Amino acid sequence: MLIEESHQDVPTKAGGDMRVFLFKPVVPGYPKAKFPGVVVFSEIYQVTGPVQRFARQIASHGYIVAAPSSYHEFTGPAPLAYDGPGTDAGNAWKIEKEVSAYDEDAELSVSLLLSLPQSNGRVGATGMCLGGHLAYRCALDSRVSAAVCYFATDIHSRSLGKGKNDDSLQRVKDIKGELVMIFGKKDTHVPPAGRDLIRKTLHDAGIKFSFYEPEWAQHAFIRDELSKGRYDPAISGICFQMLLELFNRALRSDLGPREEDAGEPEHVC
Repeated sequence: MLIEESHQDVPTKAGGDMRVFLFKPVVPGYPKAKFPGVVVFSEIYQVTGPVQRFARQIASHGYIVAAPSSYHEFTGPAPLAYDGPGTDAGNAWKIEKEVSAYDEDAELSVSLLLSLPQSNGRVGATGMCLGGHLAYRCALDSRVSAAVCYFATDIHSRSLGKGKNDDSLQRVKDIKGELVMIFGKKDTHVPPAGRDLIRKTLHDAGIKFSFYEPEWAQHAFIRDELSKGRYDPAISGICFQMLLELFNRALRSDLGPREEDAGEPEHVC
């Protein structure tokens, strides 16, 4: 599909206007077409080239994508550089920002998508690194039907935001939609014990989720620019198909209300 790009500056209580970059699919001859929405949360560098390309890729499959700039309290909407100073600034602001402010950003982004005349009323979320954690927290909003979280940092350590004491795992039962959690087995930011904790917490809470750990993938393996040798396009492609499978099923299909007791699968050979 063709894509129309724009942005909106949304006032926040936390401070500053949050710039939300919008990527809308366009079907010539169908001006009243409606689409699901997807919030794309960025890594610590805000909405960089790789994040924009990821957003365009999703939008081209028939989704309105909103990519918010996370650090509006501290700086403008321009992306940070993939260098030492950019990394230092992003990491510092990540734990200076209040968790409630991250949640406000998510709530405003979902509300913006739902307010658009092209919206079909369904919303999902995705993101990478910091954005993977923010996509998970976005799924705490009952309006969000599905989330795909790429190598989400700080969930296992409960260390997001000011005070480094988030409640993401404690609030797991607030998630009403379906999740896909993706971590490379070689990810040094989320060690095996951390991934096991996340998986067990989701399982014990009865959340509908898939968990994928590609053997050779490292942190930031989907970033196609300055990934320090970690970009893996083949695995990235597989993971994108997982994203499309969930979003197409949960956001595009009309499945009706979910019944909690779907029964156990039959044990057959």
